[in-house]
Amino acid sequence: MTDSQVCVLIPTYQEVETIGTVIDGYREQGFDDVLVVDGRSTDGTQDVAREHGARVIEQSGIGKGQAVREAFDYITAPYVLMVDGDATYDPADAPAMLEPLIDGRAQHVIGDRFADMRPGAMTRFNRLGNRFINTAFEVIHGRDFGDILSGYRAFTLDSVRRFELTADGFTIETELAVECVKHRVNTAVVPVSYHPRPDESDTNLSPVRDGGRIIVALYALAKTNNPLFYFGSVGLLLVIVGGVLAGYVGIEWFTRNISHEAIAVVSGVAILLGAQLLAFGVLSDMVVVVNREQTRRLEELNDRLAAHFDEPRPGDGRRDDLADAEREDAEREDPGDYERPLERDERA
Repeated sequence: MTDSQVCVLIPTYQEVETIGTVIDGYREQGFDDVLVVDGRSTDGTQDVAREHGARVIEQSGIGKGQAVREAFDYITAPYVLMVDGDATYDPADAPAMLEPLIDGRAQHVIGDRFADMRPGAMTRFNRLGNRFINTAFEVIHGRDFGDILSGYRAFTLDSVRRFELTADGFTIETELAVECVKHRVNTAVVPVSYHPRPDESDTNLSPVRDGGRIIVALYALAKTNNPLFYFGSVGLLLVIVGGVLAGYVGIEWFTRNISHEAIAVVSGVAILLGAQLLAFGVLSDMVVVVNREQTRRLEELNDRLAAHFDEPRPGDGRRDDLADAEREDAEREDPGDYERPLERDERA
């Protein structure tokens, strides 16, 4: 793979202080195809990006997720290296990020910021939030990707085009991680360095607001990837609440001879609804498992058919070329074998 096969994708918004440095860093690493998708910055980000040799597009919508999704319409390189424009990631880590793709070991690579977190790069509150979200991801989706919120990614364009991406904002990294699990995309985690933002650069991320959105998205995305957890967690909660209320009603009835008809009704409804959700979650999970197995078999069949049609077949141009080549070799070895029939025809 050459550097011309890699597109460096940088979604930006109000990054005039850092975008020039970021672009220069990757161009010095040999990456000439740098694509900046800007969210209508008013601080001159687009002008600086162009001055430093990047292709610049102004996104039609808003949010980082929308910028990433729109960028795929402008990328033709088979490999994409996605990075933030705030100069927190090190361009020197790019070869390590791309290596699993080159070796064929992975189709998606996540840069683990916690492997080399520089002092001041992340607050304790943000670290705690990141750890919680990564643990929740592992519990809900069954994979440990180390740092699912990392903005440093490398992936094949073919693999990401299989994803059903809908996120507009900072939940795009979470959605990418979930889609990797959902589509069984080989994913590698590579340690990278994470630096503090320059003093003059302001973050566009709100830890509480965007953190809450990420947690909600993490749960919502379980609907199609892990329906047993999605429906089962709510069902189990309802069963527990209904059971507690039923226990309270029973104790009040036997100890004080007081009936709580309204609470008893609520308890019964909660238990029934919870049991139904649990059953629905089990059935949905069975459907997802069957669907994944069928998808896997179809993909295997598709690979076999592709390999079969790639082989030379009778009537195929490649087979005819091969036959012609063999005939020419035979003529060079013994020309008479091919000349005698012609001589007999001429005498006739």
